[in-house]
Amino acid sequence: MARIGIVYHSMYGSTHDLATILAEGVEKAGGEAHLRRVPDPLLPDEVKQMDGVAAAIDKQQDVTEATVEELPEFDAILFGSPTRYGSNTAQLQNFWDQTGALWSEGGLVGKPAGFFTGAATIHGGHETTILSMSTFAYHHGMVIVPVGYGLAEEVGSTRTGGSPYGPTHWSPMGGDKQGIDDDEREIALKYAAHFNQVADKLAA
Repeated sequence: MARIGIVYHSMYGSTHDLATILAEGVEKAGGEAHLRRVPDPLLPDEVKQMDGVAAAIDKQQDVTEATVEELPEFDAILFGSPTRYGSNTAQLQNFWDQTGALWSEGGLVGKPAGFFTGAATIHGGHETTILSMSTFAYHHGMVIVPVGYGLAEEVGSTRTGGSPYGPTHWSPMGGDKQGIDDDEREIALKYAAHFNQVADKLAA
């Protein structure tokens, strides 16, 4: 049974929602999913008190905080972040920037890695955020596992989130769409099952 770490940052809760669906998919496929939220030392107190942010913080209270030291204990790792100008958040980057010792020791070499994200607009970074996040895996010598087009037919028909690069969600402002839709969910579930299968094979 592969131990899959799902390490993510979520400010408004949507990326957390996608992370929980990925965890569901891993466990349905026989894997062991471990949700880990990235520490957030950068968020000002006044922002934490905003309605949407406060609700997201409350929703994630029971999720264990991620530590760099735990990363090598996972057989494979999924990393998630909302998009910020076509890249990941400063909070996730701050966490990654603390992995220098792991890099020098080769602590993550050969471990499967995958990425997931979300954006408020269709063209706001669904693909570029995953591509920019993937450089972390390249530098650590990890094995990048994409969605591609063969896992889920929804990748070719979705009008919201989900791409060949990784699971994503579209969360527009204004209430036009509520939560993770069916296509986004199916892509995430099928990808998680495939990711677990790859991790199982490489961990054997």
